[in-house]
Amino acid sequence: MNNKIIIANWKTYLSVFESEEIVREVLKFVKKQKDMPELVFCPTFTAIPSVAKIIGGSGKMKLGAQNMNWRDRGPFTGEVSPITLKEFGCEFVILGHSERRVHYHETDLEIHERIKLALEYGLIPVVCVGETAEERRAGRRDEVVRRQVTESLGILDLKGSERIIIAYEPVWAIGSGQAVAADDVESSHMSIRQTIIDNYSESEFNLHFQIIYGGSVDAANLEGFLEKEIVSGVLVGSASSRTESLISIIDGCINY
Repeated sequence: MNNKIIIANWKTYLSVFESEEIVREVLKFVKKQKDMPELVFCPTFTAIPSVAKIIGGSGKMKLGAQNMNWRDRGPFTGEVSPITLKEFGCEFVILGHSERRVHYHETDLEIHERIKLALEYGLIPVVCVGETAEERRAGRRDEVVRRQVTESLGILDLKGSERIIIAYEPVWAIGSGQAVAADDVESSHMSIRQTIIDNYSESEFNLHFQIIYGGSVDAANLEGFLEKEIVSGVLVGSASSRTESLISIIDGCINY
């Protein structure tokens, strides 16, 4: 059984109509497949209802959101509640993406509050961490990523089948067309894994956590990442917003 995951983060690349079109085309492809990776679409908030209708009960495709508020109700103009996400069938939510950290000044503490609330509502948090180019050049990659993991997760009382996905996304690689070397990704993932074990335990890591890679992922470099046992899948940005490219990535994950 294929146990890898592909999460398509469409950011604001697609209109509602374009989102519907790509999901319909991908659905035609996945219906023919027997062994599928876990496939998650994260459209803009306004496209979630339309995408949810197309996905329906296919079982081969799942729905996620690109962010959510750190409180479920209240005077938070312009924010989206986890209640609404659940109403439309979302199972996943991306939290702490570097674009949110940079453009909207989200802190690890705020991300921690979102993680707690997401788990409370039965959503699977996809928590993004990663260093900038300057931090990498200064040899601070592991220090920065370990701090982000530690402070974003905090101490959580994880129960049952609760699940958290950590997405290692170096800030300098996102949208640059320059992905990290697979061996380097493996090293970063090992550091993240050890950080979680240090703060929780190895058994809790095995029960509740996965680590995936994001940052200029495409069909050409996909196999190198998936060959690393510790890499549970990929978070894909712009390459997932084109039908042919996304299908190639799914096909590559099926056949790697």
